[in-house]
Parts: sequence; structure tokens; C-alpha cells
Amino acid sequence: MTVNEATRALRRVILTVAALNGAYFVVELVVALSVRSVALLADSVDFLQDASINLLIAVALGWSAMAQARLGRVLAVVIVVPAVVAGVEAIRKAFEPEAPSAVPLIVVAAGGALINLVCALLLARHRREGGSLVSAAWLVARNDIIINGAIVVMAVVTLFVASGWPDIALGLIILGLNATAARRVWRAAHDDELAARAVHPAGGTA
Repeated sequence: MTVNEATRALRRVILTVAALNGAYFVVELVVALSVRSVALLADSVDFLQDASINLLIAVALGWSAMAQARLGRVLAVVIVVPAVVAGVEAIRKAFEPEAPSAVPLIVVAAGGALINLVCALLLARHRREGGSLVSAAWLVARNDIIINGAIVVMAVVTLFVASGWPDIALGLIILGLNATAARRVWRAAHDDELAARAVHPAGGTA
């Protein structure tokens, strides 16, 4: 397979992942607003973020190694956005800890886990060859599987405690997971930039 063919194949995978994330963002957003779940709302924003990241990656393929590394740093900042949303919503709901409806949470979170599993498997085969950009997409997909599983557990707990505090606590966990992913992507982008500078000390294109 030539370099151009490999790039086209990788772009098709990334666009597929972007479409899956964009579609499920709408699903989770509608359900999150209807059941008033902080965790699911944060996760829906996360799906939107993932769709945006993958669209950016699809555009950036074929750029110089230096340009990709710099975009990788931008994506690290983008990853923090849903964590901030989760934190704000958690604080707001702390003043009125109403329990969200458990059954819709379980169904939608399980569907989200399946979508993220498919995305993670698609990206896993390409994350090493794609540098920090594809690594960013893979990391958030992997973290989202964990988050969706946690939402299912939280919903089950909510059935027994009838409180909104498990939902609030999970929002804070989402914040921590996304902050960790952002740090790893930033470091990967930094490593890619150092490698690019070693090949092109004057900052030339790859």
C-alpha cells in the first residue's frame, strides 16, 4: 500500500468515527435534557467533541509533521471542554440533587459504550501510524467506554438511593478522565514536535 493509499484509508476510518460520534451526540443530548442527567449531558458534549476532533484530524492528514504536532496540542485543550461542562453542571445540580431517570440512562449509556467500542477498535489499528492526532482520537474513544460503563453503574445505584448525588459524582469523574487524556495528548504532541524538529531543525515541512 502506498503512502497516499494509506492516508486515504486512514481518512475514511476517521470520517466514519466522526459520523458515529456526531450521530450519537444528538441521541445523548436529547435524552440528557429529558432526564436531567449531569453525567449524560457531559458525555453528549464529549461525543460532539470527539466528532469535531476526528473531523479536524481528517483535514490535517497530509500536513507536515510539525503542523500535526501543533494541532495535537490544540486538541489536548479541546478535550478539556466536556470536563469543564461536567464540572459546571455538577456544581449547579449540587444545589438541587434530583435523581435522573435510571432506565433511559442505562439504555443510552449502553448504546454509547457500543459506539465507542467500535470507534476505539477502528482507531486502534491506525493510532501508531497517525501520530498524536490519531492518538488523541483513540484516547478519548477509550475513555468514553469507561465513562459509559460508569453511567450504567451510576444509573443502577440511583435506582436504590433515589438521589442525584451519584450523577453529580460521576460528572466529577468525567472531569478527571478528560483531564488525564488531555495531558497525555499534550505530551504525545510535544514528543511529535521534538521529533519533527530533529528531522527539520529549521521548522521546515515534512
